This record gives sequence, structure tokens and C-alpha cells, in this order.
Amino acid sequence: MKKKVLIVEPSEVIVEGLVATLNHGELKMLKPEYTADDLGNRLDVLKPDILIINPTLNDNVTELRNGRSIAVLALVYQYVKQVRLKRFDGIIDIRDSQQSILQTVLEISTKTQTSDAAMSSHELTRRETAVLVEVARGLSNKEIAARLNVSVFTVTTHRKNIVRKTGIKSVAGLTVYALLNNLIDEDTVI
Repeated sequence: MKKKVLIVEPSEVIVEGLVATLNHGELKMLKPEYTADDLGNRLDVLKPDILIINPTLNDNVTELRNGRSIAVLALVYQYVKQVRLKRFDGIIDIRDSQQSILQTVLEISTKTQTSDAAMSSHELTRRETAVLVEVARGLSNKEIAARLNVSVFTVTTHRKNIVRKTGIKSVAGLTVYALLNNLIDEDTVI
């Protein structure tokens, strides 16, 4: 069944670009909203599976969820404090490639198909695993961003998610984690 996606963003140009990017068989795009006024009631009526929202409009993810089974993604194209973005299930940076944005939404879509118990698991997403591998290879955030064709901001977010999920903060510890989970072999470690 197609996942319903609702975009809440005041810029029509950004909304149109995002809708074109997310035009995919697994996703059903709902009519976009340009303000966050009365958003709670609209979420109850529209019942989207995924909400993509500009965090400057509303970053109270707890209020947005409020008993709803919904994944909430932040749509970022300007500076937003990291503490505000930690609340979201994921981040879409409009500077990322179309493929990366679509992949992020599809991964979130896949997560919403799992039960709540599975969603609380600490498994890394495919993109987080790719970032972890590059960290274990000794690359900087900037080098990882260039290699994966995403922004440095996105790499930083993935690294924070990796640390949160694994509980490992050091690069050496993450390298050992990657080795133990057969994500890399000894020859690739610098």
C-alpha cells in the first residue's frame, strides 16, 4: 500500500521541486500545506504516514505525533539549531541530491511499515551504514559528504544517529563496530 506524504512548507517553488522528486510508485503525495495553522486537525483528517515539515513552522514533534502513527521529517534549507532537529525522525536537506532525498523518504516509509516494537530497535539504516563505513575508513565529514553526494549537515545528522543507536562515540569504537559487524574488512582500515 502506498504511503501518504504530506508536505508543509511556505515556498511553492520548494514544494513543487520536492513533489517532483518524490514522484515514486510507493508514495502518494497529498495536497501540500503552506502554513502550519491548525495542522493538528488537518493531520487527523488527512492521516498521512509521513509528514515533511519546515522546522521553522513547527518543531514540536511530540505535538505533531500526539498519538498518531506518523514519521516526521524536517525540511531544511536554512540554519536550524541541532537541538531542534534531534526531535525529528529524519532530515531532508534540499541541497542533497534528488536520489538521496528520495532514498531518505523511502527508508522512513519502510520504517513506518514495521511495528512500533521494531521501530524502537537500534538497527542502522542503509545510509547510516554507508556513513559508518566511510567513518571507519578514516574519512572526514566533508569527504564523506562528497563521496555520498549529500551535504555535510546530513552526514553530521547520520553520525549523531549512529552514536545514539550504537552508544559508541569514538571513531576507533565505530571502526571496531564496523569490523565486528562485517561492514568493512581489516584491509580497508587506515
